[in-house]
Amino acid sequence: MKGVKEILSSNNFLSLANNGLVAAFAFLSFLMLVRMVPQETYGEWVLFITASNFLDMLRFGITRTAIIRFLSGADEQQAKKLIGANNFLNLISTIFLVVIVGIINLLYHQQLSQSGFAMFFDWYPLLAILTLPFNNAQSILQAEMKFDKMLWSRLTNVGLFMIFLFLNIILRADIQVILWAYLITSFVSSFTATLFGWDGIRYTFTFDRSTIKTVLNFGKYTTGTLIGSNLLRSSDTFIIGLSPFLGTLGVALYSIPLRLTEIIEIPLRSFSATAFPEMSKSSIQNDRAEVKRIFYSNAGGLTLLMIPVMLFSFVFAEEFVTFLGGRDYRVTANIFRMFCIYGMFLPFDRFIGVGLDSINLPQKNFYKVLVMALTNIIGDSVAVFGISFLLKGFSWTLLLGLGLAPDDAFRIAHAFTLLRTLEMVAFVTIILTLVGIGLGYYYLDNELQLSKKAIFVEGFRFIKQFFSILNKK
Repeated sequence: MKGVKEILSSNNFLSLANNGLVAAFAFLSFLMLVRMVPQETYGEWVLFITASNFLDMLRFGITRTAIIRFLSGADEQQAKKLIGANNFLNLISTIFLVVIVGIINLLYHQQLSQSGFAMFFDWYPLLAILTLPFNNAQSILQAEMKFDKMLWSRLTNVGLFMIFLFLNIILRADIQVILWAYLITSFVSSFTATLFGWDGIRYTFTFDRSTIKTVLNFGKYTTGTLIGSNLLRSSDTFIIGLSPFLGTLGVALYSIPLRLTEIIEIPLRSFSATAFPEMSKSSIQNDRAEVKRIFYSNAGGLTLLMIPVMLFSFVFAEEFVTFLGGRDYRVTANIFRMFCIYGMFLPFDRFIGVGLDSINLPQKNFYKVLVMALTNIIGDSVAVFGISFLLKGFSWTLLLGLGLAPDDAFRIAHAFTLLRTLEMVAFVTIILTLVGIGLGYYYLDNELQLSKKAIFVEGFRFIKQFFSILNKK
């Protein structure tokens, strides 16, 4: 019982609960939403959420990692200045992006209204304003390692939306009503963050030029890193959505295995959220040995834990995608299998990035992510706009040669090529991860002189220690 209490009160557990419970609520919301709207409409919703998340990286990328790193070791006066710099810069970036999106929508409204991105351009400006206090609070609370308050704030956000979706099973409202419910819950979560003072709004103009410079100097690289990291996930969706061949149907099909992959990432986000402030503090204190120990423990331990989970998911891929999206999505099982292979390498890649940021080398992490993002974009583009058309033409010609009617041959060739193209897009994810691991490890090893053996030794120790605490009486 004592061991259980230790785990429940630890920052790692609170961070895991933060990500795990929120993801569980979001997962339930997803299960309901995907069954409430047609596939094409759901594809448009995915593009709205994906594009919104990408611009949020632009809004908060320059401040989020910087505020977490520097606030973790700041005194009271410096902390107020850092929070003020964080909030002020986020306000400026929000206004800038809202204006840009609004102008684009005004100039090209007719063309955008006929694309899968119409919902995003119509509603993102309002969403950006409504979510500003909430996002400010998330950065500050993580830097202060107040994961319990982060949990309540995020549960307010996703929990209220999930409750609405439960009610909508009876109400059967259309996508516009669902969208308004999403915007209202975003406002409530931001209002709550302001009401309790979690967003540091009272310090918004408590900053000086030196603090702004400190945040910008660090953030100019982390912005690129966060944008690149987001592109690693979202560029697949954007490129599929831009394809006249795949369109919103391809986005909807691809989103199911991708959503399962996001569930896999929950423990990684949780442990990296606690490891980063700890590694940053050790780095500031010039304790490189402790930085390496934290890296070895998390990267090695989570990799060893992830392997059996990914193997199990690989074997039962059909069951997972059917449970998540229904029988219409069973055909995406091989896409999910690609993501299972990717998941085995993901912990190592994630903590290499955390390590580089924590030792004040955000530029190296940026280079790593940039190379990964370019690999992904080039690979996806070749698959979607090149190989897919050749494959479709070849399969259609082959089916015609076998005696099928032209319409039947075209329909079968289209369905076959659509799935094979989505599988190729998922395969590119494996390639870019291996590229990122190789480059990132090279950078980190140059600074810390890492030991490959220690990664697995500390990894086993991490697992052993976790279960020994759990078994305490």
